[in-house]
Amino acid sequence: MEPRTKKALRRMGIAFLWLVAFVGFIVLVVAAKRDKKSARCKSVQVQIVGTANNAFLNEKDLKNLVTGNPHNNPVGLLVTEVNLAALEKTVAANPWVKAADLYVDDNDVVNIRVSLKEPVARVFTVSGNTFYLDKDLGHIPVSARYAAKVPVFTNFPTAAAKLTHADSVLAAQVVAIGSYIQQDEFWTAQIAQVDITPDYKFNMTPTLGDQVIALGDGNDIEKKFDKLLAFYKQGLNKVGWNNYTVINLAFENEVVCTRKDGGSNVKVLAPPVFDSIHADISGDDATSDDDADDSSHAPPNATASAAAAPEKPKPAAHAPAAVHHNDPGKPQGGKRPKAVYPGGKSHS
Repeated sequence: MEPRTKKALRRMGIAFLWLVAFVGFIVLVVAAKRDKKSARCKSVQVQIVGTANNAFLNEKDLKNLVTGNPHNNPVGLLVTEVNLAALEKTVAANPWVKAADLYVDDNDVVNIRVSLKEPVARVFTVSGNTFYLDKDLGHIPVSARYAAKVPVFTNFPTAAAKLTHADSVLAAQVVAIGSYIQQDEFWTAQIAQVDITPDYKFNMTPTLGDQVIALGDGNDIEKKFDKLLAFYKQGLNKVGWNNYTVINLAFENEVVCTRKDGGSNVKVLAPPVFDSIHADISGDDATSDDDADDSSHAPPNATASAAAAPEKPKPAAHAPAAVHHNDPGKPQGGKRPKAVYPGGKSHS
């Protein structure tokens, strides 16, 4: 056989194989379409995306949203008859669902892919209503069978979902404080409740100790909690946990405490670690970092104060030594301090 004839036969054979493959592909596509038209939904699967801390719904609850209603249950229906848009709308309408996406996979299974709302604060209003707030300031209704372990805030001014500007700012501060407390195990255990005052400030009730912790407004949260933690570690451990009725964090770089026995208020410098507690004889009033003119932040009758030096000074040869815990009786600046609290004792 001549070379030209062989080449022609080879080309014809290759063309025939391509034709067979193409016909086979068309047959498979047609068969698949016919199978798809006759295929029925086998089951429903649920996938919860993202974190599900304090989630009000589980996979069983979400599946029941689709299969619980016999009119909407897709199982057993022809795949072409499953109304995914309607099912997705049903799931997304649930008040605890943030977003939903439904689709049918190649195994004829309806997949529910959802993200859930995560509460960060439980809010009680002045009128007695209660709800949760999520990170987006969205309202989440309470559940009859589940309570989220989140910080509790009382005396919120309104239960309305649409807030005024002032209430919206307050809600954002509630979320900021609640989120900060919730992410720390110590503060989660220590802060039992947060009360909102009529002027939109925050007073915290601790688990350990019977003081009121005046936080001021909801700004500089991390700074204020760091200041409180430093005071816990270096201040209250030295002068006693139950000597004060109010611990006020609303002042710049200091903690102002109201004594339970009715004595002079105590002003303690807070940044960042206490080396000693000694008397402040300057007689200057503390200035609030929230509102310098708001007298409601300053404890009453502040006639004397004690301060904690963040760093031990090195006195010059001619200068008098500073007052420290182990030497409370020495004068500072040529005067005897009005109040000194080494180990919980006072001197005058």
